[in-house]
Amino acid sequence: MAIEIKAPQFPESVEEGSIATWHKQVGEAVSRDELIVDIETDKTVLEVVAAEDGVLTEVTKQEGDIVLSQELIGKIEAGAVASPSDRDAKAPSASADEQTQAALAANPAAKKLAEENHIDLASVTGTGKDGRILKEDVQNAITAPKATAPTKPAPQKPAVPALTGERVEKRVPMTRLRATIAKRLLDAQHNAAMLTTFNEVNMGPLMDLRKQYKDLFEKTHNGTRLGFMGFFVKAAAEALKRFPAVNASIDGNDIVYHGYYDVGVAVSTERGLVVPVLRDCDKMSIAEVEGGIKNYAVAAKDGKLAIEDMTGGTFTITNGGVFGSLLSTPILNPPQTAILGMHKIQERPMAVNGQVVIQPMMYLALSYDHRMIDGKDAVQFLVAIKDMLEDPARMLLDV
Repeated sequence: MAIEIKAPQFPESVEEGSIATWHKQVGEAVSRDELIVDIETDKTVLEVVAAEDGVLTEVTKQEGDIVLSQELIGKIEAGAVASPSDRDAKAPSASADEQTQAALAANPAAKKLAEENHIDLASVTGTGKDGRILKEDVQNAITAPKATAPTKPAPQKPAVPALTGERVEKRVPMTRLRATIAKRLLDAQHNAAMLTTFNEVNMGPLMDLRKQYKDLFEKTHNGTRLGFMGFFVKAAAEALKRFPAVNASIDGNDIVYHGYYDVGVAVSTERGLVVPVLRDCDKMSIAEVEGGIKNYAVAAKDGKLAIEDMTGGTFTITNGGVFGSLLSTPILNPPQTAILGMHKIQERPMAVNGQVVIQPMMYLALSYDHRMIDGKDAVQFLVAIKDMLEDPARMLLDV
């Protein structure tokens, strides 16, 4: 009995997707619930699994083809068994198809990492199911020690270096996620009166608090580590209560004031920047915030974020400091009207009570839509966050 393989039902916000990777080829046996194909949308990668045991008999959409919701992409013959001739045909070693087969057996993250580092997937041993090459396998191949050739006397360098070898260029299409990010960033700049205000925060009190309680915190909350992001999310939620305009959005000629505080936390992945959302942050403890961020980071790394995890959100926090950024102007995440940028903690000489003191300082940046938020509110919002971070007791006392 032939069973149709169809694309999943996409959410209303997703119009179409594209075939990213076929993990099975025509004629190969498949098992119930085994991954057959990845479909990439502009927000996430959706996995399609086999409904029954059988053999993949037909593929109607190739890698890179556009697919719509519930569109037919292949067929499985339920209960069928792959013929020995089909298995033997795939057996030759060191054949010209070896590299292609290796590439087909690699997940998208492994393929991208291999392309960026010029790694031949045929030379990588896969440790995933059925020999599938994982990102970790490619990373191991990159870091593996190379065979050293006998040392030769270094040739004398010419006074003017000569151009040698091929000047290689490679053209690859944007992923759907990267293309969507590019479009949204341009739309944000073209459709909003964006302005950025800056301030700085002394991170000393938070660093002392974290140093004092991090071990006890991790032990008490089952391995959840105490970071700085939990404090920033809680401070932002409290500040959003005091300044409703910063938590609002613009819909045409209407202003939508949100009575809840859903904070998106920007997470960098190999496929691009994603913003999973922490719901009702004002009701969450710092431990719940840190745990939620940790879970989202793991899911984003593995490409397992659901579309529902990234929809909505009334405010966004992005942390360029983890990459060493000292100062930046974040771009709005429409339809939100504000975004907070964190940066690197840098020791600087500061004037404290008439004395020059070295303090661990961080620049904060708040980009906002000036159509919705007045400069006074934006500045006071950022000052409120600064005050709470420099005196964490304010968050507990609501002052």
